[in-house]
Amino acid sequence: MTVTDTTSLPAVVRACSAGPDPLPRPDGEDRYTISEVAELTGLTPHTLRWYERIGLMQHIDRSHSGQRRYSNADLRWLSLVGKLRLTGMSVADMIRYAELARAGEHTFVERQELLQATRRDVLTRIAELQGTLSVLDYKIDHYARARTAGTDPHAGSA
Repeated sequence: MTVTDTTSLPAVVRACSAGPDPLPRPDGEDRYTISEVAELTGLTPHTLRWYERIGLMQHIDRSHSGQRRYSNADLRWLSLVGKLRLTGMSVADMIRYAELARAGEHTFVERQELLQATRRDVLTRIAELQGTLSVLDYKIDHYARARTAGTDPHAGSA
């Protein structure tokens, strides 16, 4: 059964729900079809079913006719998964994190370590991107100066 009382969710899931986009329906009235969730999240129905199959999502509640019915808690979890994907976290690590979250509070240390490792990776990527941005800024300035001076910016450099 899908959790609708968010107080029983891990704190990180509750924290991720505090973003600027309110959920479309209040808790208790939050039964979304897979098509609605796909539209709200930008994920395909295939991806949503795959997330469930590989254990990235907890069991999704079903209607009397067998259709998946997602809750606000599921949308909050998908928001977190989206953030983890953006960090570059591997699917295996996301599944491990999901398993740890479902296992309960006694896994806080392991979850924290996994997130800290991911944070270190993100900081490394940010530093790499900042270096790349500096090169781009230098080249943009180079071309702007060359255009202002009326010289060919392609002469003598890449």
